[in-house]
Amino acid sequence: MRSLSKIWMDGKLVDWDEAKIHVLTHGLHYGYAVFEGIRCFATPRGPAIFRLPEHIERFLNSAKIYRMALPYSQKELERACADLVAQNKVNECYIRPIAFSAYGEMGLSPLKNKISVAIACWEWGAYLGKDSADRGVKATISSWVRIDSKSLPIQAKCAANYANSALAKMEALSGGYDEAIMLNSVGVVAEGPGENIFRVKDDILSTPPASSGILRGITRDTVIQFAADNGIKFFRNDSTREELYTSDELFFAGTAAGLARIREVDGRPIGTGKYPITAKLQKLYDDATHGKAKRYEKWLRYVSR
Repeated sequence: MRSLSKIWMDGKLVDWDEAKIHVLTHGLHYGYAVFEGIRCFATPRGPAIFRLPEHIERFLNSAKIYRMALPYSQKELERACADLVAQNKVNECYIRPIAFSAYGEMGLSPLKNKISVAIACWEWGAYLGKDSADRGVKATISSWVRIDSKSLPIQAKCAANYANSALAKMEALSGGYDEAIMLNSVGVVAEGPGENIFRVKDDILSTPPASSGILRGITRDTVIQFAADNGIKFFRNDSTREELYTSDELFFAGTAAGLARIREVDGRPIGTGKYPITAKLQKLYDDATHGKAKRYEKWLRYVSR
C-alpha cells in the first residue's frame, strides 16, 4: 500500500503516519467495529465518489444495529469523505470509513468506551486481479459456512463478521483458487467472502435473496437497477452448489471487486466461456462509475479541489 497524505480521525485530518490507536483499543480485541468500502473513480469532471449517500447510510445503520452512537451526521461523514479525497489529491481510490470502540475499559461490554470514527483512502486496483473483469477468476466452494443471522447481524458490516470471510479467503488461496464461494447453514449459496454473487441461466439473471444470509451490497443493488433499466429478466432466488456448476454465466459484484467474472468453480468451467449479459452489465457499471452515463450521474459525488 502506498502511503497518501492525510487520514480523517475524529473530525480532524491528520498526517498518514500519525493515524495511530492504542494497543488496548477495545475494538481491536473484540471486533467491535463497523466499516464501509467506497470507491472514487476518475471522470471527465474529475474524481467522483460512487453512491456515497447509500454507503454512508449503511455505515450509520451498521452502527445503529451495534448500539454505536456516532457523533457525526450523514452529511458530515459524506463531506469528510469528499474532503479526504481532495486533500490526498487522488483521481481514483478506495475509501474506508470505520467506527470502533476506543481505548478506555477492557472487557466484553463496549458501553463505557468512546466510539471513534476514522476515514482513510488509498489507491487500490482490481481486488481480484487485473484480469478478473475479462478473463475471470477461479472459485471454490468453501468448507467454511457463512455465519448465520441468528449468531451475528448480517446486515451490519461489522469487523467481527470478516473473520469468517478471512478463513474462507485463505482456504481458497491455499488451494490455488482466486476466491471462495460460501454456502449458508442450510447449504444454499450465500456470497463470496467480500462480494455478492450473480448467476445467469437461460438469459435470466439471479442473485441470492437477503434471507440467504448475505450483506445487501451497494454494487449488488446497482446491478439489479441496471437489469430493471435494460430489460434483463431478473429474480432473487436461492441456488444450490450444483446449480452454480451448470450456470451459463457467473460473476462476483462488490465495491472492491467491481464486476468480476467467475470462469470456473471447483475446476468446472462455467458455460461456454462467453459472458454476454455479464459483459453488458460490466460496460454499464464502467460507464456509470466513470461519468459516461448521464442516466446514472445522480450516483456520483464530484470532488472539488
